[in-house]
Amino acid sequence: MSESTLPEIKTVGVIGAGQMGSGIAHVCALAGLKVLVSDISEAQLEKGVASIGHNLDRQIKKGLISEADKSAVLDRISTGTSHDIFGDCDIVIEAATENEEIKRSIFKELCQHLRDDAIIASNTSSISITRLASNTDRPGRFIGMHFMNPVPLMQLVELIRGIATDEDTFASVKQFTDKLGKNAVAAEDFPAFIVNRILLPMINEAVYTLYEGVGSVEAIDTAMRLGANHPMGPLELADFIGLDTCLAVMYVLYEGLADSKYRPCPLLVKYVEAGWVGRKSGRGFYDYSGDKPVPTR
Repeated sequence: MSESTLPEIKTVGVIGAGQMGSGIAHVCALAGLKVLVSDISEAQLEKGVASIGHNLDRQIKKGLISEADKSAVLDRISTGTSHDIFGDCDIVIEAATENEEIKRSIFKELCQHLRDDAIIASNTSSISITRLASNTDRPGRFIGMHFMNPVPLMQLVELIRGIATDEDTFASVKQFTDKLGKNAVAAEDFPAFIVNRILLPMINEAVYTLYEGVGSVEAIDTAMRLGANHPMGPLELADFIGLDTCLAVMYVLYEGLADSKYRPCPLLVKYVEAGWVGRKSGRGFYDYSGDKPVPTR
């Protein structure tokens, strides 16, 4: 099927109203699409919509959009706590936590509410698309669609085919990604794909550098900002991503590739076990309780 004859994606479902899900809903609605967002509670949905409004205000201040654009975006977004709201969606993008069992259970329940021709995309940052697709009734219409955080600002989307993904599915999602104003790159279905295959081992090595006493949090982040011209130091970035997510990706790499170079740093494990998972918990490699983040080591 040629690109001109591909069915147009006009209605988008998003599962999860957290940081990634609300960001995906934001960019889809801003592109003029109807968006339906689900989460486990009304409180989570309200928090997600409030986050979208806050990020739209930032875009207004920068002169990127108008107040009228903000109102139009919010009018295009509907919410609900059940997957039955996705009955008319052309594509549903899962943006739940990076836990394979949770994602599997979502897909099994979701399929019964979808049209037969609807596409399912997972925003997983590391988990096998082939394996996730096998838990659905449509492996040919299943694809990985890995947005970068924060979604409204980051231009990249990794598109990952599973072994059964149809070419028309890939082409439709590529066309959809273009409509969102994002740049798509195709990645093979290997653990952590492209970005996190490179990025997370670097972050893990930075944690080892801290663990072994080579440098302090501040020294490590300053060295990589000034010495490698990175916009954020690796430990600051880990806190932004979430140390629990970083650890989950490292486990996927370690178990999927069976190579000791991907072994998660024990200090990273310890922080996650303590609940110190970064900005979202108020503490990670930095303490966020005050006006300015303060290194914790």
